[in-house]
Amino acid sequence: MKTLEVSVVTPDGPVFEGTANMVSAKAKSGELGVMPGHIPLVAPLTISAVRVHQDGRTQYVAVSGGFIEVRPEKVTVLAQSAELASEIEMERAQAAKERAERRLAATSQNDIDHQRAELALRRAVNRIDVASRR
Repeated sequence: MKTLEVSVVTPDGPVFEGTANMVSAKAKSGELGVMPGHIPLVAPLTISAVRVHQDGRTQYVAVSGGFIEVRPEKVTVLAQSAELASEIEMERAQAAKERAERRLAATSQNDIDHQRAELALRRAVNRIDVASRR
């Protein structure tokens, strides 16, 4: 069976390097499923999980946006931050979620801090969701 090379990279360095039968990710335009031989594309990602399917098992990587670059035999995810499910500290993610919820409650919707708190909440919820899939 053909495979893809997969790299998930942040400014701090690589988070995941390996091969996969398929990569799934949520782009701003919708869900993407990439298999070997896929047409080239570049798409912006949402705060979500990138799923790397390898021989019957799935690796989950929490990403906070970024871009996915697809070539016929390689997928590269460039993200501002990314974490493997196995490396996410659930207590830290839960604390971040609670902080964001408190900040949301303390600000008005038109406030820039409200928007920042919404993004922080989405990132924390994504990390909790990905960590629960270990």
